[in-house]
Amino acid sequence: MSDGPLIVQSDKTLLLEVDHPRADAARRAIAPFAELERAPEHIHTYRLTPLGLWNARAAGHDAESVVDALLTFSRYAVPQALLIDVAETMDRYGRLTLEVTDEHPLVLRSTDRAVLEEVIRHTRIKPLLGARIDDLSIAVHPSERGHLKQQLLTVGWPAEDLAGYVDGEAHPIALDPDGWSLRPYQEHAIEGFWHGGSGVVVLPCGAGKTLVGAGAMAQAQATTLILVTNTVAARQWRDELLARTSLTDDEIGEYSGQRKQIRPVTIATYQVLTTKRKGVYTHLDLLDARDWGLIVYDEVHLLPAPIFRMTADLQARRRLGLTATLVREDGREADVFSLIGPKRYDAPWKDIEAQGWIAPADCVEVRVTLPDVERMAYAVAEPDDRYRLASCTPSKLPVVRALVDRHAGEPTLVIGQYLDQLAEVAEDLDADLITGETPVGRRQELFAAFRTGAITRLVVSKVANFSIDLPEASVAIQVSGTFGSRQEEAQRLGRVLRPKGDGRTAHFYTVVARDTVDADFAAHRQRFLAEQGYAYRIVDAEDVLSER
Repeated sequence: MSDGPLIVQSDKTLLLEVDHPRADAARRAIAPFAELERAPEHIHTYRLTPLGLWNARAAGHDAESVVDALLTFSRYAVPQALLIDVAETMDRYGRLTLEVTDEHPLVLRSTDRAVLEEVIRHTRIKPLLGARIDDLSIAVHPSERGHLKQQLLTVGWPAEDLAGYVDGEAHPIALDPDGWSLRPYQEHAIEGFWHGGSGVVVLPCGAGKTLVGAGAMAQAQATTLILVTNTVAARQWRDELLARTSLTDDEIGEYSGQRKQIRPVTIATYQVLTTKRKGVYTHLDLLDARDWGLIVYDEVHLLPAPIFRMTADLQARRRLGLTATLVREDGREADVFSLIGPKRYDAPWKDIEAQGWIAPADCVEVRVTLPDVERMAYAVAEPDDRYRLASCTPSKLPVVRALVDRHAGEPTLVIGQYLDQLAEVAEDLDADLITGETPVGRRQELFAAFRTGAITRLVVSKVANFSIDLPEASVAIQVSGTFGSRQEEAQRLGRVLRPKGDGRTAHFYTVVARDTVDADFAAHRQRFLAEQGYAYRIVDAEDVLSER
């Protein structure tokens, strides 16, 4: 027995004592391979999963380093069976490889004949394979490269893709360092991606993921297709590329609901690519419109299902996924792994904060009590209606007003899910409101006014969750969310994490109704941020109101 902060159990759960002096070091050590499951106040529960271990393996962590982390921080003896299982699970990655030979455009090869014999007999894998070449290899049609990797992952034998990529149509792109340079972690992220060929870079919100994309484009020196969440994000990408690279306006095209420009660098929205007419994806030709050398997936954790299917056919192209969190609420992390690529770089949020690249944040949960009338309405409501009733309680309005007054003059965002609630908040605060119905031009005007300080309050719906660059924001107040979405919570905190010129702390408030599913969902949303080292203080609404 030692004085470690971690308890490693035979059911593959890891219990981390949060208040232990070595807890932060332990969290950093296990983050590359363990997934956070529960994060109450004192003990956080992580789990070892095959996908987490394979991601770690693809990122360059071997079984020995994982075992060493467990042994170093464990309070009690680590179960031998678990250590063996970790080693054997990680050893599965790379036993199968996809390669190119002089005779065949794509080959599935194994270092273990028994493994190859096992997988080629699976009913979903057999149709994807061609003729047997020898005891350790079998031909694969290049068009099945992505589908095969998906199926191999589902049967527990992930293939390492060594088949390489086409260079695509050459196009000169250079970073234009006029008084700026890539940060060290951005350079490491670009190196990790380029060395691996394809995959995902995970960086905190506000840490400059767009610059990583620009650096990858400069490395590729090729035509690039960038896929983004919405038109506002597309135009922010365009502005950033014009400011940070040698690209000119004529070289960058926007392919959205409003414009259909195809240029050497084309920025398209997921929405337009997944638009169907009479059962057909009418804009699918964009994927073949140029001989793309690089495809960038912004906010890769939000990829719609049809984009996965399209990506399965793009395996010969280099693919870069950018995200603040690999958490997907639909559970399709395995598809990101197999079709976009493994995690190539992951920087813990607190490490980036410690280096001064993102602002420190104070996270506070403010709990309101429903009045008796609302409590009764909540008690007798149908289960599907309870979250809306609780999260939209009028009791939150005076709390939001008090928090805004507390930070008077500071750039403040109020963020929520329900439009009628947000309209009421905006009216109460005499603030502008941005929703999905706000025209893109008007959104850009309001965001620009917020950046310049012409307005200091904005009420925004979930359209502001992603890819919105508001570096001046220093206060965010969340009044409702998408149920228990962990990635949404991370993105919303990210709205205020850009470093402040005076070094001040950012403030992130979430206002919830106690003793309701609103509080339950809030606890679930906080799990990812707890993994990154953020702790929520819980205060009573009466304490906030008494300050006024």
